[in-house]
Amino acid sequence: MVSGKMSAPGSYQASAGPSSVPTAPPSYEETVGVHSYFPTPPAPVPGPTTGLVTGPDGKGMNPPAYYTQPVPVPNANAIAVQTVYVQQPVSFFDRPVQMCCPSCNKMIVTQLSYTAGALTWLSCGSLCLLGCIAGCCFIPFCVDALQDVDHYCPNCKALLGTYKRL
Repeated sequence: MVSGKMSAPGSYQASAGPSSVPTAPPSYEETVGVHSYFPTPPAPVPGPTTGLVTGPDGKGMNPPAYYTQPVPVPNANAIAVQTVYVQQPVSFFDRPVQMCCPSCNKMIVTQLSYTAGALTWLSCGSLCLLGCIAGCCFIPFCVDALQDVDHYCPNCKALLGTYKRL
């Protein structure tokens, strides 16, 4: 042993000198500068006219008993927060659907409109091949269950989606 004292491994040993006592970190107010937005009002000056202000007619009048608050300086590190709403995909069928319209952003129940689609034309062609030429082949154009379904918004009349039968 070289020295009579042993120290624990990793222990802090302060160097001998003028700054051997560790200093405390700055307070929250000093770090953030809380008091920089609210300056203290100036102390009153002693004298015979303390608290009195001379008006335009030469008479003394009291100053207002309030202080104006300074406008805070805009922070360069300010973060703007934007909320984004994500709507789940809507599955359209042959029934009305309750949903939020993406055009007018209102909760609606869709209006249905039936249009001829692939199943309608295939049904018409099949009936023609079976011999229903005298006009019976056009029956699929009158049956809603064989046509495609368009969903519209009742407020803004926007087309929201289509249910294809085939």
